[in-house]
Amino acid sequence: MKIIVIGATGRVGSNVVEKLSKSHKDEVYAAARHPEKVPVHDNVTPFKLDLSDHMDDIKEALPEADAIIFAAGSGGRDLLKIDLHGAVKTMEAAEEKGINRFIMLSSKGSLSPDEFGNSPLENYLIAKYYADEWLIHNTHLDYTILQPTALVEKSGSGKVTLGSCSTNENSIDNVADVLIGLTENHAGAKEVIEMSTGNEPIPDAISDLN
Repeated sequence: MKIIVIGATGRVGSNVVEKLSKSHKDEVYAAARHPEKVPVHDNVTPFKLDLSDHMDDIKEALPEADAIIFAAGSGGRDLLKIDLHGAVKTMEAAEEKGINRFIMLSSKGSLSPDEFGNSPLENYLIAKYYADEWLIHNTHLDYTILQPTALVEKSGSGKVTLGSCSTNENSIDNVADVLIGLTENHAGAKEVIEMSTGNEPIPDAISDLN
């Protein structure tokens, strides 16, 4: 399978690329503004992608692939330009390129605007809300939107809750494994899936979505 990982040098995207490079099951295209920072692996091809570019430039940069994992973000520095508009331009480019499968890393509560004011991540959630809404209502992409609770830097347990949240955190390791599982198994199509650390092994939780 040919998979594009957008945000390949970010916290989650770099983890996804590293895991895919070790499995050697897939051909990976790692998109980043600084592709020279992507570690070298036999099955990983880094390429330059700037989400602030025009949609046509993004489309031109995208290689032929079966799926996109969108794990990019500005870290709160440029929410409208990157997290919202950059995501939308990537969706448009994917459609024009014929890459139908689109897995979006989002955040718990991104589609609950009435609750944004109670969150310290209000502006981030607003940006994600409009990006997610665009993906659902303004594209024909075969999307899955993953909404994890807070991301934490700890080793993955390999066990999660999908479809609801049983805890307030997710290891980045677990999130990466779920993104890969959703992609490789074509699971959760046309669904918005909440996620947290839980008690079900990741392969079983993903299998239950089908």
